[in-house]
Amino acid sequence: MQNFENRLQGGHPNSLGNTIEIVEEVLKENQYFDELFNCYFSTDEVVRLRVSNAMKRICKENKPLLIPYIDRLLTEIGAINQASTQWTLAQLFESLEKEMNEEQINAAKRLLKNNLANYTDWIVLNMTMDTLSKWAKKDAALKIWLKPHLERLGADPRKSVASKAKKMLNGTKK
Repeated sequence: MQNFENRLQGGHPNSLGNTIEIVEEVLKENQYFDELFNCYFSTDEVVRLRVSNAMKRICKENKPLLIPYIDRLLTEIGAINQASTQWTLAQLFESLEKEMNEEQINAAKRLLKNNLANYTDWIVLNMTMDTLSKWAKKDAALKIWLKPHLERLGADPRKSVASKAKKMLNGTKK
């Protein structure tokens, strides 16, 4: 046991702490992935934030490690009410799209649609708009659902949310 949860604790909440070191360990010794994944269930929000960061890095370097965990990402991790977890899921689902079956894609769409409709965190909104807009290019029903949400977010007082929504809205018109 590598004691990842303890090693991911502490320090400034916006810092990576030991995340990079742990990612390197998991990439060298893939059998440690499950222990890291299970840190998502920590009671420490900072640990969960750093696990999310680690998952994005591992997905980029060794995507096959995450494939057996897609269902758990959709259900168990999708149920975690933490912005950093939800924005990471939007990014992971986009990266893992080709490895997901139709049922998993549909579950991801439901989760992301719920996040876009109900979350207020600007990063969750931006990452979710990005993934859903890309998927809407091949999904007419999603495109129809997405348009009023992009219009609503296009009037958001936060510049990054509004500009992302307007950009995505222009992309869905094509």
